[in-house]
Amino acid sequence: MTDPQAIQPSALDQLPDRDPEETAEWRASLDAVAREAGPHRAAYLMRRTLERAEADGIALPRLLETDYLNTIPTAAETAVPGDEELERKITAWNRWNAAAMVTRGSKYGVGGHIATFASAAWLYETGFNHFFKGKESPDSPGSGDQLYIQGHASPGIYARAFLDGRLTEAHLDHFRQEAGGNGLPSYPHPRRLPWLWEFPTVSMGLGPLSAIYQARFNRYLTNRGIKDVSASHVWAFLGDGEMDEPESTAALALAAREELDNLTFVVNCNLQRLDGPVRANFKIVQELEAQFRGAGWNVVKTLWGTAWDELFALDTTGALVRRLRQVPDAQVQTYQTRDAAYIRQDFFGADPALVEMAKLLSDDKILECFHLSRGGHEARKVYAAYKAAVEHKGAPTVILAQTVKGHTLGNGFASKNANHQMKKLTVDEFKAMRDLLELPIADSAFVDGVVPYGHPGADSPEVRYLQERRAALGGPAPARRTHALAPLPAPADKAFASFDKGSGSQNVATTMAFVRLIKDLVRDKETGKRWVPIVPDEARTFGMESLFPSLGIYSPKGQTYEPVDRDQLMYYKEAKNGQILNEGITEAGSMADFIAASTAYATHGEAMIPFYIFYSMFGWQRTADQMWQLGDQLGRGFLVGATAGRTTLTGEGLQHADGHSPVIAATNPAALTYDPAFAYEIAAIVKDGLRRMYGEPAPGEDPNVFYYLTVYNEPLPQPAKPAGLGIDEGIVKGLYRFNTAESAGLTVVANAPRIQLLGSGTAIHWALKAQRLLAEEWGVAADVWSATSWSELRRDAMEADAALLRGEERVPYVRQVLHGAEGPVLAVSDYMRQVPDQIAQWVEQDWSSLGADGFGLSDTRDAARRHFGVDAESVVVAALAQLARRGEVKATAVKEARERYGL
Repeated sequence: MTDPQAIQPSALDQLPDRDPEETAEWRASLDAVAREAGPHRAAYLMRRTLERAEADGIALPRLLETDYLNTIPTAAETAVPGDEELERKITAWNRWNAAAMVTRGSKYGVGGHIATFASAAWLYETGFNHFFKGKESPDSPGSGDQLYIQGHASPGIYARAFLDGRLTEAHLDHFRQEAGGNGLPSYPHPRRLPWLWEFPTVSMGLGPLSAIYQARFNRYLTNRGIKDVSASHVWAFLGDGEMDEPESTAALALAAREELDNLTFVVNCNLQRLDGPVRANFKIVQELEAQFRGAGWNVVKTLWGTAWDELFALDTTGALVRRLRQVPDAQVQTYQTRDAAYIRQDFFGADPALVEMAKLLSDDKILECFHLSRGGHEARKVYAAYKAAVEHKGAPTVILAQTVKGHTLGNGFASKNANHQMKKLTVDEFKAMRDLLELPIADSAFVDGVVPYGHPGADSPEVRYLQERRAALGGPAPARRTHALAPLPAPADKAFASFDKGSGSQNVATTMAFVRLIKDLVRDKETGKRWVPIVPDEARTFGMESLFPSLGIYSPKGQTYEPVDRDQLMYYKEAKNGQILNEGITEAGSMADFIAASTAYATHGEAMIPFYIFYSMFGWQRTADQMWQLGDQLGRGFLVGATAGRTTLTGEGLQHADGHSPVIAATNPAALTYDPAFAYEIAAIVKDGLRRMYGEPAPGEDPNVFYYLTVYNEPLPQPAKPAGLGIDEGIVKGLYRFNTAESAGLTVVANAPRIQLLGSGTAIHWALKAQRLLAEEWGVAADVWSATSWSELRRDAMEADAALLRGEERVPYVRQVLHGAEGPVLAVSDYMRQVPDQIAQWVEQDWSSLGADGFGLSDTRDAARRHFGVDAESVVVAALAQLARRGEVKATAVKEARERYGL
């Protein structure tokens, strides 16, 4: 009979076999082992062969999964340096105070999470005691390591800061009670606690994505010669449930491709997400191992504690390892809550070899293994994993550490599906926890049923040891430092003033105007090197290809090929010290780049000036959560929404037509949103942004903001800046009068009806055409105003309202500048009407607006504008209608205008 395996086609059949007889012998040997010793023995031998081949440097595809075992065997572990007993006591105090803090706050209904830190305590404590470098580390001064703390574990980090003296009981008693100004934020929020937290992480998925790009940006800073941060290591602590988020794994290939061995992910695999098992019918550890190994990461599994060593030593048939791979995660969770008899029957009873093994095990041994003994709960196991991670070169490392969610919190918490929502322990549960952790807390300390905080004393061996370990590693962690940086020198005025004269007869899109400004600014001798251009594979769309040969595109490998366009002036140039971050088609990755660059002033004490230019439709709409993360992290820089507006991007249609990004941007308190119409406005806004964020902000100005500018791809004449004082102030504050009917050279009869036209972005050109039509065809005088920022006008007005409630006299800026302007106001933009309507309530004149509401569509610009009713002729009809309601023009004029213009 023919062996069916022998006739299966193979990809290797394409290649010549120089010794078919030798090949046949190897196959026959494998068949013989499988036949005589069983397939499991054959698989074991193949695994050993593959391991040997990898150790010898023989290029073979790697297995995506390994057995459900620790990557580092017990015999290969090294002893944990230091005092393990003191570290146990420190961890016990931190477990206690984390649980006490949340429980004491529960009477106020503010919530909190207990179970996450309980499962991950040793993952953090081992790092704090032995690995995480502080800001004063001599290896990485001013930088240290970057720690992305799992958001739900924050009580444990606060508990440690309490133990080392950085927080008091009063702080802990104000967990999640921030309104008074002295509270602790629920999760890592740098804006709320800027001396402690560096990175906001609880919007799940953003932490791992940001950690990868932070590690990459560290390499960028080093390779560009800005600052050597090669000794900084990025640690990202994640939950196995969090890995469901697409952002969590979106950049794994980038990290491997660029060999970011300065990065370690620590995934707390407690097998539970918020509502139940992460992979109830499957195994999340195996899934993640395959995913990370497939992406090119070094994977270290830390699954079992030392109690399992005896079981593995008894597994001479491989039955135990096979059973561990078979059991789904939800059943592992069930074993955590069941007695020894159940485990004997369900786990060991599945295989005769395991039945015999179980006969050698006591009930206590079985319960120790299945209830308590996890790799993530033992300092020795965790230390071995971390040591392997920092010593591994050429690839990032992920540590998959198995734990029990709610560990040490008692049977009411451990592995329960609901433990993420459980916010308190009873007094009896605390006393049981105290006894388990061997803490010296007397029953009398529980006054009126209130659990006490525990502290061994500022001069206790535990606290001295903790502080000595942190001093040896470079100071407290986590910690954020606001470095006393000297203001960056302002670029020469020439770069900005060159736009004041306009473009003459040349048509220039505002996107091109912005790029021309940047080209001048990056040449500045003082600050040019600090610009970080970020673009998601659309540089040519935005006219940035001229920057390629002069600045270079960052690549850690430089350019290992000859570019196809090498003989052209603007060839594609990659360089190890390249300045441009050309990220490919990933807005999320580009935003993560921007966040890392925008916060380098705090993370590394180096002020960098990022600008990220993108299709405006694919910025806020797609990555608004990261913009919020940016604001929380106190980032600074320029976001640029290019090809902006609903009607300017001809032919692209609904998904590309942005009619609402300023609305989303207006919801972010840290975003200063501008919709400039002209090149000189862009120059004035960027100049002001550099002053405020990187120079010398005015008294009361917050430098921890970022600017969002919309720029357009429509080539139009760029006028000269109007003469007169206050233009730049108006541009920055959001509104100034561009011209009047008279200054525009239009014929205006005495006592003619007058209207004020407010336009932003490209819409001002429709307003200017409408201004001419109104004068020449309808005898109406119109003044045109450039509204550079509707949201800044609104923000100022809201602040004025708040001042009035405090008894201060303050008039909103928009009301000041429009004071005395004759006639009604008509606002128009290339966005939905909600954008200009932001300021309606503070305008004293009659108000009306036009905008491009609804879905976008493909057509010419003129047709699209007619469709949305925002073209010049539509503005004329709307203006006449507004004047007709006031009795200032005949009502018939509106109908006549509609017919004349075909509306």
